[in-house]
Amino acid sequence: MTIVHLRRAATSLVLDARGPGLPRVAHWGADLGPLTTDDLPTLVAAGVPPVVASSFDAPTVLSLLPEASAGWSGRPGLAGHRAGTAWSTAFRLDVLDVADEPAGSARVTVTATDPDAALTLTVEVELDPTGLVLLRHRLRNDGDAPYELRELTAVLPVPAVATELLDLTGRWCRERSPQRHPWPMGAWVREGRHGRTGHDATLLLVAGTSGFGFRHGEVWAVHTAWSGDHVTFAERRPTGESTLGGGELLAPGEVLLGPGESYATPLLYAVHSTAGLDGLSDALHTHLRARPGHPRSARPVTLNVWEAVYFDHDLNRLRALADHAAEVGVERFVLDDGWFTGRRHDRAGLGDWYVDKTVWPGGLQPLIDHVRGHGMQFGLWVEPEMVNPDSDLFRAHPDWALAAPGRLPLTWRYQQVLDLVNADAYAYVLGRLDALLREHDGIAYLKWDHNRDLTEAGHAGRPGVHAQTVAAYRLLDELRARHPGLEIESCSSGGARVDLEILRRTDRVWASDCNDALERLAIQRWTGLLL
Repeated sequence: MTIVHLRRAATSLVLDARGPGLPRVAHWGADLGPLTTDDLPTLVAAGVPPVVASSFDAPTVLSLLPEASAGWSGRPGLAGHRAGTAWSTAFRLDVLDVADEPAGSARVTVTATDPDAALTLTVEVELDPTGLVLLRHRLRNDGDAPYELRELTAVLPVPAVATELLDLTGRWCRERSPQRHPWPMGAWVREGRHGRTGHDATLLLVAGTSGFGFRHGEVWAVHTAWSGDHVTFAERRPTGESTLGGGELLAPGEVLLGPGESYATPLLYAVHSTAGLDGLSDALHTHLRARPGHPRSARPVTLNVWEAVYFDHDLNRLRALADHAAEVGVERFVLDDGWFTGRRHDRAGLGDWYVDKTVWPGGLQPLIDHVRGHGMQFGLWVEPEMVNPDSDLFRAHPDWALAAPGRLPLTWRYQQVLDLVNADAYAYVLGRLDALLREHDGIAYLKWDHNRDLTEAGHAGRPGVHAQTVAAYRLLDELRARHPGLEIESCSSGGARVDLEILRRTDRVWASDCNDALERLAIQRWTGLLL
């Protein structure tokens, strides 16, 4: 094997893949310039820690997956077992594939096996043209018996000059509140157990030099791109190693790999800057704008009619509102909650995705035509992943709610979560959304809401957040495939589902339900750290 030096933008990533174990990240940070093959071994050797007293007899080096067998005593990269066996691994490098395209991304794929544990690990590392590192692990069970996976996280080292941490927390209408402190010994762990990204999601966990700011200081940051339960952490060991990492937060028994089955971690986005926080944002924003599906036009000036009418829908009143909207330059007119069967208040109707004929005897098309006649786009609010117990759908299918055996979770906004892992429930939701879009000419936009946490979210007796998150992604992907011109904005009690994985299948996110001009400035500022 060899030492790999990847360079993009102002970032270098050096992997020591000389074996026999997993490659070690010898450097992640500022561009090192065009190092020669003679320079690389010297660079790697300079970063090997010394042997300290009362410790292992050989230096402990951090690989792409921290393992106890390599002397790592911090947070493990992999935790799991096969009926009490295969609880510790010692992966050996089998294949190293390097694809370095000068005008595009540089990619390294590592395949390693542990015959004793009967596991195969594939590590995918990408350094994209903006300098972002994208890291993902895939684990395959090669044994004859099931393997219970408890944790699989991606980790990168950070040099000792990073002495401060910054991340974000918050609650409804106070999303993205910054907090920073010195980086102490031990682990700073941010866990999201909401079944969605959460109002208190860190978005970016930043480590930096003392006093770093928006335009100064050297900083390293990671983002866990996952819309379900997740963990992001910073750890500093007394022996000097410092790491940033993250992954999915799994419940006991949630991922049970049968023989031959695999699990892939969420993408961990990692970014470095010598120009402070603005440098992180510059790389992230450039990466997002380069996506094939990124919006190519400015966000339309939008009127959402929620505060104007709430559930009091009347065609003539809404036509008059559209007239006034057109006069003042509105470009998108959005009909919010209250258009579907039984939805006269917020305690009933979720799940019954049919136009309410008692309120809209002529359907939605007359309003759509009126709005489009003014040259405005027409948008519609939906909350497809939820159901009210007071709904025709729930009365017919009470078993379609995510729940622990024998009981429903506590209600939240008088609603439960629809089990999209259930094939019939999934087909129903997809069918109704598809029919609404096909039956109406001119729905250009969906405001896709998600108004509660997933608590006691079980499917078929087992924890169900992982499978529910994957199913929600699949639902969005399939709807977009059937309606490629449709724009979807992710909304979740305001900004409780903001992450780079939901943005892979939506166009925009709603940052907060707080529309106070001054308060929203801070929310926008810190959301803009990532987006």
